[in-house]
Amino acid sequence: LQDIIPQPLLDQYLSMTDPARAQTVDTEIAKHCAYSLPGVALTLGRQNWHCLKDTYETLATDVQWKVRRTLAFSIHELAVILGDQLTAADLVPIFNGFLKDLDEVRIGVLKHLYDFLKLLHADKRREYLYQLQEFVVTDNSRNWRFRYELAEQLILILELYNPNDVYDYLRHIALTLCSDKVSEVRWISFKLVVAILQKFYANNASALGLNFINELVVRFRHCSKWVGRQAFAFICQ
Repeated sequence: LQDIIPQPLLDQYLSMTDPARAQTVDTEIAKHCAYSLPGVALTLGRQNWHCLKDTYETLATDVQWKVRRTLAFSIHELAVILGDQLTAADLVPIFNGFLKDLDEVRIGVLKHLYDFLKLLHADKRREYLYQLQEFVVTDNSRNWRFRYELAEQLILILELYNPNDVYDYLRHIALTLCSDKVSEVRWISFKLVVAILQKFYANNASALGLNFINELVVRFRHCSKWVGRQAFAFICQ
């Protein structure tokens, strides 16, 4: 119970996840419920999150991927509303589930990956370094916009990690994306490579920067294919 909005109105909203209603009222009703949830959470405030928690978990495991996709696109907004403690306890497990979902759901998480990760504590955030590599693999390899989005997000995410973590984990992803079959993905990845180099030199990690430059020279400057040598020219530019 709460005293922010009339209880019957809230009860009516929470009943939208009832499968019987989807069959008799509207097949899209769960999707509408998911779409409105951040607004309802904002109205109720984080102190009344317990009223919505079960409904959110039900929607997050809905059989319709469109419902899960809707939640994936707004989970970063909900994290702002709930604050770091509730986010770590109640949203992180659902976020982790979305990471392993269909590409149609994962893209919602990916588009706002930076926005979500920056809200987590540093130790919790560090756990995702291992999982970022999984975004390179998609259900459909023709889905190049997924990899493009990953490169864009990584440019932002660089500020959340120290130079050693960037070198150990994000550098490999950047190099993989620089060799992508799709030119749009390669071009945004060249910007990512430069952002990584800027990160190293801005944080007095010039040894890491030099190692990375040597790696770029070996991998692209001396590449037997012209595409690799062209990549080197673009990175230099």
